[in-house]
Amino acid sequence: MLAADPDTTGSLGMAISEAVEVAAKADDTHYSLGSVLNHVMLHQTVIGQEALIQMEDAGDYPDIVIGCAGGGSNFAGLAFPFIGENLKKGRTTRIIAVEPAACPTLTKGVYAYDFGDTAKLTPLLKMHTLGHDFIPAGIHAGGLRYHGMGPLVSHAYELGLIEAQSYPQNPCFAAAIDFTRTEGIIPAPESSHALASVVYEAEQCKQTGDAKTIIFNLSGHGHFDMAAYDNYLAGNLEDYAYPEEKIKASMANLPKV
Repeated sequence: MLAADPDTTGSLGMAISEAVEVAAKADDTHYSLGSVLNHVMLHQTVIGQEALIQMEDAGDYPDIVIGCAGGGSNFAGLAFPFIGENLKKGRTTRIIAVEPAACPTLTKGVYAYDFGDTAKLTPLLKMHTLGHDFIPAGIHAGGLRYHGMGPLVSHAYELGLIEAQSYPQNPCFAAAIDFTRTEGIIPAPESSHALASVVYEAEQCKQTGDAKTIIFNLSGHGHFDMAAYDNYLAGNLEDYAYPEEKIKASMANLPKV
């Protein structure tokens, strides 16, 4: 990849390929695929199960559940138990997955079989994808820079059980700054995407006069991302346009299944 593009910003798909390569070359090392795969999504649902109990303790229930989504495990961890409540108990909670506008897997990708990594070392997965060799722009939310979405999240989206939104990074950092000033917690750039959606949905409630309970997943702190906040506050953060031509080129290389 460096030979093809010495200035590449890399991607999670590329990192998975490198990790598999390292493991394959060492006799004492094994690599366990995770993150976007279904078993990991189900392990993560302890988050949503705890959130259900917390809401019960608070005497409330969410009208909207929001999580940022790169590969989907963080989003699924919170959202899946609430999807279960919708299906089993007839609740009507809106479930929103929020992704970067520079890497819009659910909102712009296709639902197809694809590899989970750049070097095509993983099994094929039925998922929303931008193409396994798509390299997203260098946004600060590194954990969301993944070409595909987990199979279970993709399937839930196809069934209409969840919604998807995408945001450029500047509005996300604006929401993160507001959250920091009000809550005293610095969100990770990934989590700020969920916050941008929370702000939007809250503003919609102000306009309509509705009172709604919104729960979101603050999935990480931004203590190691202060350079990103510096760039935002200095006005140096770039909002990347939807990379239509790059995605078209990548889509052409999807496996023929």
